[in-house]
Amino acid sequence: TMPGGQQPQKHYGITSAISLAPPREIDHQYTQKLCDAMKPFGVFEDEEELNHRLAVLGKLNNFVKEWIAEISELKNLPPSAISCVGGKIFTFGSYRLGVHTKGADIDALCVAPRHVERSDFFQSFFEKLKQHEEIKDLRAVEDAFVPVIKFKFDGIEIDLLFARLALQSIPDNLDLRGDSILRNLDIRCIRSLNGCRVTDEILYLVPNKENFRLTLRAIKLWAKRRGIYSNMLGFLGGVSWAMLVARTCQLYPNAVAATLVHKFFLVFSKWEWPNPVLLKQPEDSNLNLPVWDPRVNPSDRYHLMPIITPAYPQQNSTYNVSTSTRTIMSEEFKYGLSVTDEILQGKAEWPKLFEPPNFFQKYKHYIVLTASASTEENHLEWIGLVESKIRVLVGNLERNEYITLAHVNPQSFPGSKENRNENDFVSMWFIGIIFKKVENAESVNIDLTYDIQSFTDTVYRQANNINMLKDGMKIEATHVKKKQLHQYLPPELVQKKKRSIAELNRSSNGGSSKRISLDSSHLDSSRDTDSGTPFSSPTSKPSKPASDTDDSVSPPKQLFVEGSPVPSAAPAAQDQGMSIPVIGSKPPVKAKPPSPPASSSITTVLSGDVKPNATSSPREEPNGLEDSVNGAPAKRPHSPTQEDLAKRHKDAEVVSNDDSTFKEPYPPSSDSYTHGEGPNITPLSGSKAKPIPTIDTSRTQRLPSMELPDASSPLPASNTCRVVKNSIKLALNRHNITPPKPPVFEGTLTTDAPAPASEEKGMSIPVIGSS
Repeated sequence: TMPGGQQPQKHYGITSAISLAPPREIDHQYTQKLCDAMKPFGVFEDEEELNHRLAVLGKLNNFVKEWIAEISELKNLPPSAISCVGGKIFTFGSYRLGVHTKGADIDALCVAPRHVERSDFFQSFFEKLKQHEEIKDLRAVEDAFVPVIKFKFDGIEIDLLFARLALQSIPDNLDLRGDSILRNLDIRCIRSLNGCRVTDEILYLVPNKENFRLTLRAIKLWAKRRGIYSNMLGFLGGVSWAMLVARTCQLYPNAVAATLVHKFFLVFSKWEWPNPVLLKQPEDSNLNLPVWDPRVNPSDRYHLMPIITPAYPQQNSTYNVSTSTRTIMSEEFKYGLSVTDEILQGKAEWPKLFEPPNFFQKYKHYIVLTASASTEENHLEWIGLVESKIRVLVGNLERNEYITLAHVNPQSFPGSKENRNENDFVSMWFIGIIFKKVENAESVNIDLTYDIQSFTDTVYRQANNINMLKDGMKIEATHVKKKQLHQYLPPELVQKKKRSIAELNRSSNGGSSKRISLDSSHLDSSRDTDSGTPFSSPTSKPSKPASDTDDSVSPPKQLFVEGSPVPSAAPAAQDQGMSIPVIGSKPPVKAKPPSPPASSSITTVLSGDVKPNATSSPREEPNGLEDSVNGAPAKRPHSPTQEDLAKRHKDAEVVSNDDSTFKEPYPPSSDSYTHGEGPNITPLSGSKAKPIPTIDTSRTQRLPSMELPDASSPLPASNTCRVVKNSIKLALNRHNITPPKPPVFEGTLTTDAPAPASEEKGMSIPVIGSS
């Protein structure tokens, strides 16, 4: 190898480089300034912490070898074999890439020889860890999509996966990159190995590791600060960001970090999605494992932002991305380009790149999603499940014909004192909504009841299926306008000043219960999964407003109840926006199921302050909520019939948090692009193939039943469950309004009206290798 971790190779990636220009002196200066700007955010670890991690991993490695030798003895291997059975810990994720931050956890994999079973790992190894005084918070998740043991070893959080190879012994110099080691392995072992194989392959495919690492640190920090770092919520997770940065490094192999950060924004603000980002030409290993290939799998043609992992079996690491999240990220790439342009022209400094957006000033309408539980332990479990399902709600809202964009803020907030019971533990998420401008209509009634009800049903159903549902676990969705946000949030977040989330950045520690001080030096002790812990409640109590009517609005909000009023629907106080208390969660009672719900309806009148936008862009739903049956229009009218309700409520969703692990090969296909706005890529065959929107059952068949709620599994029955079927109805009034300003995202959405389904354009197929 050459100096600076370089590998002598002609060119990297599937195309030749865009520029081979070496760095100038000024580029080195800008890179030094970039480092200085990142230091306050705690992205660099000191020597002491680094050595501490190495020591902990060394101990864990010896521990694994000891355990494998003990198991081998129990299984009557001859002493000569026991002395060389080996066993090894591999790391992957941000630690292996060399971009982990202070306090971040370590993703690791325990590799064992063929006579050691997975059950041994979860039983005898788990017991061995339990005996160790330096190991705390030990828990096993054996039935996860990628089974894992989580623990803290001398203060460092570790997620440990297990893979059993078809080898008699595991040598210390074992390389996991070769595809032959996957032969004859159990699917869970293949998934567990995937994280390591992908990480190693990424490092192998970049021209200069040091430049790659520094650039990736900057991009990860930027993505977290801008609120677009979360695989679970439909943005990108750590592995996806790493692959985008690696592709940039391939295109500019000699550039240093300051240049690469700028080029990153240049390349991806102009990228023509859904062309895939590939770090190498995919190879087939004849092992018959499912790989991402839109030529073969119709469902892969609906992925909106494919970023393909380089190790076999190749997967798309971004199948959670939806039209809204892609639009938001595309805007952020453009904004990042404009800021880095200024920085490199000397008109701005690097800290400007890491300023957070003011999410709470950006939209006129928000949906507040509240998850509450009665104990802290229940709450942590509950918010984990609710958060993993939020993209189901975003998908539902996106497909509503009157909604142009639904933007979920990945940060959760503690419930304010006034909006909850004393004993409850509450977390809130905020979704900004842009309503579509409706031509020639004086007022429009928008009903979000079904969108929200089907989401809450999904969550309760899954919680019930995996026996998680406890008394006191509740979800509630509320529509609020921007000026009502002060009832839910501390004043510094809602004010127009740009302080916003800067002071309140919290770490996302994989849902661990520790609370971290709120200064920005702890911004990023995050896991790639980004399942967030809310920070402790703000002390200042928000004051309630005197009046809630819009400055420009004549009719105030009307709350009226149709049919027999239901006690729990009544107290929707006028100034608190609309509350949709959905299913409570007492444990199932053996009494008769509750009588049919009395239908109470809450209607909100929204006047003229609606952000309009162009017509919808293609809607995509990566969660198995199949919406376009037989080529029906993907956007549905706001009041579905009873039949539709029954027919459409499907969710084969898995709580698989970690974006670095092996993803499900075939997500169910999403909506067909019925608006004729689908991506236009040259097909390989020359004929325009019209994709068949299939509901892919391969995912369903491969998963343990307890992870698969569907419409046939019963909703938890109890006295408090489903007594209220509230509705959120918004009337958008358009009398004598001056046209509102165009919204932020105008430029990226198409402006032609939806074409009838008959004019559907077939999606063409991305050519593998086109970049």
